[in-house]
Amino acid sequence: MPFDHTLALFWLKKLVSTLALPPLAPILLMAVGLIVLRSHRRTGFVLAWLGVASAILLSSAPSVGWLAGRIEPQFAVTAEAAASAEAIVILGGGRRRHAPEYGGETVNRLTLERLRYGARLARDTGLPILVSGGAPSGEAPEADLMQAALEIDFNMPVRWVERASLDTRQNAQFSAVPLNAAGVKRIVLVTHAIHMPRASAEFAAQGFDVVAAPTGWLGNPERIEFDLGLLPSASSAYSGWLAAHEWLGQLAYRLTR
Repeated sequence: MPFDHTLALFWLKKLVSTLALPPLAPILLMAVGLIVLRSHRRTGFVLAWLGVASAILLSSAPSVGWLAGRIEPQFAVTAEAAASAEAIVILGGGRRRHAPEYGGETVNRLTLERLRYGARLARDTGLPILVSGGAPSGEAPEADLMQAALEIDFNMPVRWVERASLDTRQNAQFSAVPLNAAGVKRIVLVTHAIHMPRASAEFAAQGFDVVAAPTGWLGNPERIEFDLGLLPSASSAYSGWLAAHEWLGQLAYRLTR
């Protein structure tokens, strides 16, 4: 079996992001701090408390909302802007592998949020849909799961299915092939608000006029949501992971352009 450089790079990025993101990154900081505490007392204390502080900040609603708000666009797409496009592109956000109620696996909640909003836009505008998402582990492509959810659960036909992409850049590169063949130049792009700036930039780099249609905001510039005051919560921790993931993605995007 030939060595697949693209797949190897994908898994390397996954490993780096796992080490650099919560919950593992704060735990590693605390662990290293405790290990070096005996020989380097001050450094050990700094690292350990830095790990504690980062764990709290990345799982508390006010700090996570602020972090997300620095990236997320603040306005939803208008009906007029959506209707001016020629196609709707919905990006995959992951899968749920253990879904016996669906006969095996299905889309995860992130992808489902995107599909729900994309289906509404398609119903309102009558535009054709492209779904994009691959299969790094050799299972059913994520785009096939997205197509099934749209057509079975939302009664929405899918015109194009892009099954080969492994990341946002490939979403744009590989989706461009069928869209260009169909003469599509202006697209409505559906993804989470935190992901929209990077995703829009990738599709614009492929020559598309992008109408951003974000969904699933993590931050709220009008009102800070407090989960039991300033205490960390499970929902905020999940949002904190998404926000930190996108900050890391933004950095990688700038370094690789």
